[in-house]
Amino acid sequence: MMSETETEGDKIAVAANVSSILFACNINAVRSAMAEAMVKSRFPGQIFTDSCGVEPGQPDGFAISVMEEIDIDLSAHQPKGFDDLDCDFYDVIISFSPEAHDRAVEITRNIDCETLYWPVDNLAGLQGSREERLRAYRAVRDDIITKLASYLPEENAGEG
Repeated sequence: MMSETETEGDKIAVAANVSSILFACNINAVRSAMAEAMVKSRFPGQIFTDSCGVEPGQPDGFAISVMEEIDIDLSAHQPKGFDDLDCDFYDVIISFSPEAHDRAVEITRNIDCETLYWPVDNLAGLQGSREERLRAYRAVRDDIITKLASYLPEENAGEG
């Protein structure tokens, strides 16, 4: 699946032979939804991708707005929870929150599925002006873009 995973300093090892990824966070409205849409946009038909939350939340207008800025439509995304999915066939589950990572580790104990934790800011309860909030959402979006670019370089996508 992957070479050695490094978590210090935000280093991300490059994926090997990954054909299916599940992204997970707390409510599946921002981080995991963004990551799912990014992979589907960058690797259409090459990597099966889905996302979920510890609990399904509601669509997030700020997430939809900042994804529109990079020409990715998140408006049709319907948040779902781990219980809504069959988690037995993913090559890797990438979690953006400690709670989601704990759940991923729990459900993969007896299956061949790698679990990775990529710390990404949680925007729940974010306060401030619209522009300040959009700036925070853009930072999260760009953090995920950077992590995905390291983990899934174009030349390695869909190998397997």
